[in-house]
Formats: sequence, structure tokens, C-alpha cells
Amino acid sequence: MHTSNTGPVREAVRNNAEWCAALCRAHGIAGEPGPYAWTSPRRTPLYYPDAVTLTPEASPRDIVGRIDLAAPGASVKDSFARLDLTGDGFEVLFDAQWIHRPAPQAAGKGWQLVRTEGELAEWERAWSDGDSAGLFPPALLAESAHTFLAERDGDGRMVAGAVASRSGQVVGISNLYAVDGDRDAAWAGCLDTVARAWPGLAVVGYESGDDLAAALRAGFTATGPLSVWLHQG
Repeated sequence: MHTSNTGPVREAVRNNAEWCAALCRAHGIAGEPGPYAWTSPRRTPLYYPDAVTLTPEASPRDIVGRIDLAAPGASVKDSFARLDLTGDGFEVLFDAQWIHRPAPQAAGKGWQLVRTEGELAEWERAWSDGDSAGLFPPALLAESAHTFLAERDGDGRMVAGAVASRSGQVVGISNLYAVDGDRDAAWAGCLDTVARAWPGLAVVGYESGDDLAAALRAGFTATGPLSVWLHQG
């Protein structure tokens, strides 16, 4: 059986579910929070789950039947790596680890906060290497708990960024990117920005593979496993 440090994991899970819900709201999709899982009755935007389990006690019946399995690409974020959804037509897309870091200390100049629609569009182009447009709608700029962070180079180009989501006593970091691939530098700049904008708050998120290794070098601890399941219909 999988085990996890459930306190920090639950904080990270709630934080991430709130970010997923905000992204869906920006697309006009109203998710349904429940005691065991957040679910969306409509297919969610690309890369975003149709369900996020909120407790280790969540079961397939808390999810299946509450999400759209008719449209292709439905996915479930199994936040505690406890589910077996194979009988419902899913297979594991990838595994990852929740991460937690004590509150960082400000050390450098930090990054900028994205404030305008033009800056948000520029942020998304840099994040996707020009392959994505409209995944992050301007309505997200009105979500006070969620902030886009960006670093510019000497020529004014965005070269790194992340999304910071505040909930409770933590700041969740997602969508961290570096145009040049230097994740260590990206984490350093991101954490410095978090220290300045939200002093005293711990930082959470999830990563896998080389991205997890970079997070661990940045002072994070892996606190528990998660799995993302993809429907094969």
C-alpha cells in the first residue's frame, strides 16, 4: 500500500484542486466540489483533470458517473495513489510526487507579476514554446488567489515563469518553466518571488522525473505519491 505524509499532502491536494477549479471557471466550466473529490461534469481544458481526489478514502464511485467519459481524453488525478480505475476503462498516464518546502527567504531581485492580458498571452507563448493559445484565459487575472509570475531577460523577453496559488498557509507552484531548460535557476527565482510576495508561507506542488530532481535540489521534500489516470474510451 502507498503511504504518504498526509498533512502536507492534503494541503497540496486542496491547493492544486483549487487551481484546477479556477482554470475551469475561466473557461466557463463549473466544477463540483464534494467530500471526497472535485469533479467536472464537462470535459476540462487540455492538461487539466476532470476529477481530483481530495482524501485517501475516495473511491471510483465518487468519480465515475460524475465526469464526461463520452468525450475523449477524460483524466483523473488520484491524489493519494490509492485508486484502481482499470475496470472503468482507465490506465495510468504518469506517476508523480507531491512536494513541500518550508518558507523560503528572499535573496535576489525576484520575478515580475503578470498583470495584463498582453503579458498573460506572452507568458503562455513562452510556457508552451508558441504551441498554445487561450489555455489561460484573461479571466484568470481576476482570480486573486492565483498569480502568474514571470522573469524577463535583458532584452525584455519572458524566459521563465510559474503559477502561484495561495490557499491556507501554503503557496502552490505549478506550470514552472524555463525557456533555456535551467530548472534550478527557475526554482531559485520563483522561490525568491514567493518569499517576497507571501513571506512566511510554505511552498507545495507536484513534480516527476527530472523536474522532481530539480525541486529536491531547491529544498523540497517528496511527501507522497499521486497518479494521473487517462480514460481509454
